[in-house]
Amino acid sequence: MRFRDRLPQAVGDDLFLTDGGIETVLIFHEGLDLPLFAAFDLLSDEAGTAALRAYYEPYVTLAAQVGAGFVAETPTWRAGPRWAGELGYGLDDLDRFNRRAVALMEELRDRHDRVVISGCVGPADDGYQPGERLSETAAEAYHSVQVGTFADTAADMVCAITMTYAEEAIGVTRAAVRAGLPVAISFTVETDGRLPSGQSLGEAIVHVDAATGAAPAYYMINCAHPTHFEAALDGPWVERVRGLRANASRLSHAELDAATELDAGDPQDLAARYAALAARLPRLNVLGGCCGTDHRHVAAIAGAWRT
Repeated sequence: MRFRDRLPQAVGDDLFLTDGGIETVLIFHEGLDLPLFAAFDLLSDEAGTAALRAYYEPYVTLAAQVGAGFVAETPTWRAGPRWAGELGYGLDDLDRFNRRAVALMEELRDRHDRVVISGCVGPADDGYQPGERLSETAAEAYHSVQVGTFADTAADMVCAITMTYAEEAIGVTRAAVRAGLPVAISFTVETDGRLPSGQSLGEAIVHVDAATGAAPAYYMINCAHPTHFEAALDGPWVERVRGLRANASRLSHAELDAATELDAGDPQDLAARYAALAARLPRLNVLGGCCGTDHRHVAAIAGAWRT
């Protein structure tokens, strides 16, 4: 059995929802302090864990209401060795945080029987403009730490979010394959539809597939507004894209980095743009949001998709 055949969202066209921009919601809506954008740090105590539990609540409720599955992405985008070290945590601490995150997602599965638990893996460097680019081998070694923990939990898969260059995505994919877990790869793009590395989205997907024997179960696009990439959706590779977590804002990555206020955009406009992409991305069925989005955006997206 291929890894992708173990994931219901990767073998059919049933709708699956996921969450929105967890870090921007927790910071701007809930007023929480997230050093280094690290939501996993909230798992340090019960108050923080309760805040995360409350964050996921409306999403899983929405999925049940609209008859969709739910991909429960753990709040571990920053729970890799480099970022944990900067926060003063060792590898044992990191292992515990990733396990606690999966346990929290198991609570969601107790409430909705169509929940896929996804261990979220983030980039080793900056998610917009990495200062250091890892080789495929170095990326595999780095991400094997977090992926190895997920493989020893109830996680059904791993998802690498906001990948900025192909070599790191290849490393994550190989780490997941070695650990026996399905993997999804989500690339981010600049306003010109290209990765921060300069590679086109299509080139990056073809590159990873060629280097891994098409091992990823599917690909996603995240942390970009649809207007940034819709013109780039051309070629056989679009059949490999099943997930979309777009930003609410049309701002560039540089502008978002410098922003001091949240740009929540227009949920209805964003939802209409998702629906319009159905013809360009024929396999698209995993829908959520990224920076600036919350459960209102995902509800609007689900509504537009259903109609």
